[in-house]
Amino acid sequence: MLEWWSDAGVDMLVDDAPRDWLTQPVTQSAVTEVSRRSVEAQSTAIPETLEAFSNWRIGPDVPEARWRMPMASPQDVTGAPLMVVFDLPEAEHNESTRLIDGAAAQLFDRMLNAVGLERSAIAMTGLALARPATGQVPAADMARLAEITRHHIALLAPERVMLLGDAVNRALFGPDSARMRGRLHAINHQGRQFPSIASYHPRFLLKRPAAKADSWKHLQLLFWGE
Repeated sequence: MLEWWSDAGVDMLVDDAPRDWLTQPVTQSAVTEVSRRSVEAQSTAIPETLEAFSNWRIGPDVPEARWRMPMASPQDVTGAPLMVVFDLPEAEHNESTRLIDGAAAQLFDRMLNAVGLERSAIAMTGLALARPATGQVPAADMARLAEITRHHIALLAPERVMLLGDAVNRALFGPDSARMRGRLHAINHQGRQFPSIASYHPRFLLKRPAAKADSWKHLQLLFWGE
């Protein structure tokens, strides 16, 4: 009997209990891969409360963390009359932590004053809270940043939203972004709608003063439907 088993290739005792020899063994690398995917799934979940979101938004799990650039902090005002979403922070030598600064900030304040608002009364954030060295939002991060932005809008629930800059307009509305500029539309998230309009960033208006007239029309349409 032992000789028969030896000829069959069984020359040592492996286990007292029977086992399925055709089943692929679970290797340590497979276990590690499952654990890695579990961690990634947890890191991609966006917090559901504003307090948790505010900490998470400037933490290591957002796309901007990979860019290794300084991050600006959003200005959260729940139920604000206006939420402004910029494309990128202003940057001098790509090291600014301000969403808007300098001459662009002065023009922005005048725009707000024209509709009876001050900067301290509104909510502000950026599609990206850091500015890459290229000065442009990486295409690979657009979809994730748009998802985060929509979630942020829903948490703050502003009365209306203004998108300033081509990048944020493209991220939220994709192929329709060019058609969306200057028109009222709704940002939809989790069954809720927020009136919004896409317009020109103040830095663009400083370079193209002729576009200020259109920008004023956009503000009027957003606030008074005119």
